Amino acid sequence: MKLTTAVFLFVVTLMASATIRAESVYVKYFGNVSLDPFICSYPNSSFVNRICYRSEKSYLVVLLNNTNYHYCRLPPEILENWLSAQSAGRFYNTFIKGNFDCRLGGIPSD
Repeated sequence: MKLTTAVFLFVVTLMASATIRAESVYVKYFGNVSLDPFICSYPNSSFVNRICYRSEKSYLVVLLNNTNYHYCRLPPEILENWLSAQSAGRFYNTFIKGNFDCRLGGIPSD
């Protein structure tokens, strides 16, 4: 009975620590960003690996190949169109790249 209780407590502790652990990514030209307040999507793309969006700040972090970039003031309609695009990479190159530069309007603060 004691072994079962010990295993149970170990599993509960492990689950709690996994919940507490925050994911932070390094964003090129900026630094570390916590993805906790973001909702992430994983498009079926060889170039666009993950799209994370924080709607209340219109703030986006995108993983392109192995590098994270961020974009500011990105309207939710653009994100919706991107997520439903036939090619996430082509959509990025046409509508995102070169637009929504965080250096032009500041990065949202918490």
